[in-house]
Amino acid sequence: MIERSLRFAVAVLALIGAGIAGYLTYTHFNGSAPVCLTSGCEVVQKSRWSEIFGIPVALLGLLTYLGIVATTLVRHPLAKEVSATLAVTALGFNAYLLYVQAYDIGRYCTWCVSNEIVSALLTPVALAWLLWQPKDAPA
Repeated sequence: MIERSLRFAVAVLALIGAGIAGYLTYTHFNGSAPVCLTSGCEVVQKSRWSEIFGIPVALLGLLTYLGIVATTLVRHPLAKEVSATLAVTALGFNAYLLYVQAYDIGRYCTWCVSNEIVSALLTPVALAWLLWQPKDAPA
């Protein structure tokens, strides 16, 4: 039961992250400014840090979140490891992006910070899912 709840929580958080990253990917390719509570979203979205080798960072986030969702649908022992690895990697990259917003750009994107919060919530849940062992399972 606990494993099922952890799997579900990972899926839900990853879907929320995919929604945010999907919206930012859409606005990137559409050329429109994201709806924003601050003036920072468009500045961040158009900054030199919004792409890596011409690939939008938001698209990389979307693919990562969808990869995590896919792991929750697979009943293979490696699925948990892949999920946790993607989540930890995303958290590290999101920490870097938060630093960039604060110290290099000097503006915050509401959507980006929301994504970073989702990543910070998702990572410990994905790690808990990876490490959880049923009481009757061998250690």
